[in-house]
Amino acid sequence: MMKPLIGLTTYGRDEKNAFSLPAQYLESVRRAGGVPFLIAPDETEFDEILPRLSGLVLTGGGDMNPELYQGESHETIYMIDDERDQGETEIFNRFHETGLPILGICRGMQIINVAWGGSLIAHLPDHFGESILHRAPPRVPTPHQVKLDPDSRLSQMMEVSEAEISSWHHQALDCVAEGLKVVAHSPDGVIEAVECHQHPWLYAIQWHPELTSANDPAQQRLFDHLVRASQTATNSEQKAA
Repeated sequence: MMKPLIGLTTYGRDEKNAFSLPAQYLESVRRAGGVPFLIAPDETEFDEILPRLSGLVLTGGGDMNPELYQGESHETIYMIDDERDQGETEIFNRFHETGLPILGICRGMQIINVAWGGSLIAHLPDHFGESILHRAPPRVPTPHQVKLDPDSRLSQMMEVSEAEISSWHHQALDCVAEGLKVVAHSPDGVIEAVECHQHPWLYAIQWHPELTSANDPAQQRLFDHLVRASQTATNSEQKAA
């Protein structure tokens, strides 16, 4: 049985005109039994790539251009990358039509929400204060608790109703797109996860499970279930063919 090929979107171009992605994403997929495949923001050969993928991870990164959700500019917005915004939105729109598994992480959750008509909060401290730090200054991860809806599929998949997560963001979902169901919050009320019941397997989380998945089984289960669902979907397609 062939291992499922899991697409992971990369960061935008850096100062050396290179695309990259932290190794923890790839390691989490490999531990789950999948084969990671990097997709750069400038990719255009979707008709060649998509039929070969069994699952997709929309990864973290800088902020989306607020023009995409009729938002306002804010002095804290950073690393706007129109090429990446457009590339990830297109691959999400194309891939979700296949019904194959999709996991959105941090920025990836925001891509999904905006692609379906939702909006974002520009800077969390302006709305929620700083009783909970969602990233430490200047821009580094920090831990905090999240509560999951115990009846949600996400909670059942992770096998927890509360979790300590690694947080690394200053924006979050504001208006939630139609079709997405909120299933987790941080103690200050920030939306931390959504799932889609109109799609066979689509979950999105605001935190970074790849940063702690090597030592936290609940976080690794996100990747385990992604790869397992991707394998099942691929096997079903092969049998149908």
